[in-house]
Amino acid sequence: MIAPALRFYEAIEDRASLTDSELVSYFLYFLTVEQGDTAASAKAINECFAVCDLRVPGRTAAYLSEGTRGRGAKYVKAPSGGYRLHRKLSETLSARLGSRRVVVQTSAELRSLEAAFPDGPKKKFLAEAIDCFEANANRAAVVMSWILALDHLFDYVLAHRLDEFNAALAANPDKRTKKINTKDEFSDLKEVKFIELCRAANIISNDVRKILDEALGVRNTAAHPSGVEVARSKAVSVIEDLVINVIRKFQV
Repeated sequence: MIAPALRFYEAIEDRASLTDSELVSYFLYFLTVEQGDTAASAKAINECFAVCDLRVPGRTAAYLSEGTRGRGAKYVKAPSGGYRLHRKLSETLSARLGSRRVVVQTSAELRSLEAAFPDGPKKKFLAEAIDCFEANANRAAVVMSWILALDHLFDYVLAHRLDEFNAALAANPDKRTKKINTKDEFSDLKEVKFIELCRAANIISNDVRKILDEALGVRNTAAHPSGVEVARSKAVSVIEDLVINVIRKFQV
């Protein structure tokens, strides 16, 4: 998993040209704005340098102290200890980071979904899907998230609702399979058919069916070469919907 500080650092477009002093300001922004800390110490900022495999400055504490002085002060000393950015510098950095900052925040929100998973193959699979999102591979992120959600539903139906599913299948016969006995046999059904049968068996609600139908449509777009761009916002929506409304909802 990519550390939040490293994700933030890699979202800075001109990071290679920044001085230690400038990076101190960026990491102070990360800690107090992105992470929501009331204030940040020199030690916390140095930890950000270390996480990003950067040389830890010897003057971080001095940069912070010096930055509180004069008319052009960059930092404000917090009453409880530590430092915050002066409002003017905070606004400047926010504008400079722009949409990249939104991507970092969104990544953090997706990682919070990952953190709610118990350790195991599914958590690792979701982590890799989010890695794809962070690498701007939106198509891959959507496809992996869909595979994860469908695999989870297979497990759920097999463990808890197989009789109801097979009853719905018997009432709505499929040419390739008449009854499900093992997980591998679900792959004989088209995905659309599987969703329809889950709804017919009252395994999923109509709202969940709509979520799955929409996600499947995006997956189909993402999985084939075309001129249609899969936006980051669309990838986030699909991942969140599938994790929150399918994977978390149907506990195996």
